[in-house]
Amino acid sequence: MPNPPATAITLENRVALITGGGAGIGRSIALACAGAGADVAILDIIPERCEETAERVRELGRRALPLPADVTDSAQVQSAVESIRETLGGIDILVNNAGGTARKPFLDQSERSWRRHIDLNLVSVLTITAAAVPIIIEGGRGGSIINISSIEA
Repeated sequence: MPNPPATAITLENRVALITGGGAGIGRSIALACAGAGADVAILDIIPERCEETAERVRELGRRALPLPADVTDSAQVQSAVESIRETLGGIDILVNNAGGTARKPFLDQSERSWRRHIDLNLVSVLTITAAAVPIIIEGGRGGSIINISSIEA
């Protein structure tokens, strides 16, 4: 196989964890990582989206681990991260992409709604990062954490 161009990104022998990886930007990131050679863990709240993206990753010749989980639930996050360690051998790249927006004006939202959005768009990033970083460090080769945000954050 010819050498890739000098500008090509290679993620061979790396494992990427993508939150919100079942659809939209997250799905595109998961597929781009797989296309660059990474194995990919797809964390998404909707199981069907997880599996669908995982199948596309497999079609690109990479290992895929679909992880249906709610990023606002720290027990589910910890369990997902442990599954990645056991199944894929570690984590090298974490993309915090999961998030969401309210579909109504701010003044029409309750305190419960505000707190849900803070949990989804901020606390979940801290929770999954805290769970993943020890595994990244354990791998001994560094890693990358990419945080994606919107106006909701």
